[in-house]
Amino acid sequence: MRIDDFMKPVETNVICSNWKKWKQPIIWFQGTVDSVAAQFFLKNMHSQMRTAALNLFGDPQVLGLRPNVFGELMRVLISPSEDVEAAVNWVIGGGENPDISLHMRMLMHRSGRAVQAVLHCLNKAMRSQHLMSSRPKVVVVSDTPAVVKSIMYMSNLSEFVEVLHFDYDKYRGSMFKGLHITDSRRRDWGTAPRWVAFVDFFLASRAKYATISGAHRRVGTTYAQLVAALSAAYNLGDMSGSRFIFLSSFQSNLLTDGLKNQRGWGHVWNRYAGPLSCRKQGNQCAFTPVLPSAWWDGLWQSPIPRDINRLASYGIKLSALGTVDKDSLKNHCKKKKNVVRTITFKL
Repeated sequence: MRIDDFMKPVETNVICSNWKKWKQPIIWFQGTVDSVAAQFFLKNMHSQMRTAALNLFGDPQVLGLRPNVFGELMRVLISPSEDVEAAVNWVIGGGENPDISLHMRMLMHRSGRAVQAVLHCLNKAMRSQHLMSSRPKVVVVSDTPAVVKSIMYMSNLSEFVEVLHFDYDKYRGSMFKGLHITDSRRRDWGTAPRWVAFVDFFLASRAKYATISGAHRRVGTTYAQLVAALSAAYNLGDMSGSRFIFLSSFQSNLLTDGLKNQRGWGHVWNRYAGPLSCRKQGNQCAFTPVLPSAWWDGLWQSPIPRDINRLASYGIKLSALGTVDKDSLKNHCKKKKNVVRTITFKL
């Protein structure tokens, strides 16, 4: 097995090598912690690799036609354990699956602006999917339980939708016994026990029509992306005639300086965070691709300085407007040392 570590820019061959000519039958592309790393193949120096990447990921400049690569992989490769499935069914209560999932990444903050913006986005989703005449089921998940309560009880939401939420304090399934809350990364991951995130994930991925991502700061997290991708995969081929949608909810204070604070490669809108992003906009409810862009050369995309510096470590000279200096990249690959790391298995 050959190992290529994406997190080591000096060693990785993701840009400079033709992997189709490698002789090892198994390749471990290590350190690919989000949807961006694998899409580096779109800029590979070899046409064979670029063609394969385009076949897999689609044209990065046509967001509406990008395939749901990771959603389809998850649909085949993962499923909830019996304990997680039992908790999900406990929330649903034997009824129909939820229509819409709403994910709020709040980092222990209670933002009224974020709640109001996401309710506007919920209304847009209901209109888009023709759910206004019914009382749709909406499942709410968040790292901050107080925000869930404010959404459920302070916004008259329950008057026009049926709200579902996994209240782990009331659940007494087998997972509840003997599992304790840890203080590790509480501000980042929330106060709930870690297993609750798995229940929330598979509960939210049951949504039939839409996933909405709202946040205190960064919208479209990896968690929300995976929920949307798996939901879309589950609903592929549905005969209702509706197409599954993924929406990002921005309150106006997140857009004061454009999208420059949407940093972090794992976040959907990072590629739009540079100098081309529009400032001082009102609340936005944006249609979002289930396979996020990984490059800055699409319409309205531009990088932040931190990403320009990070790409430089991979030998990629990126302009402030997101264009790649191909000559510089060729020179980098000519000079780059070919690193080969393998593991031999005795079968």
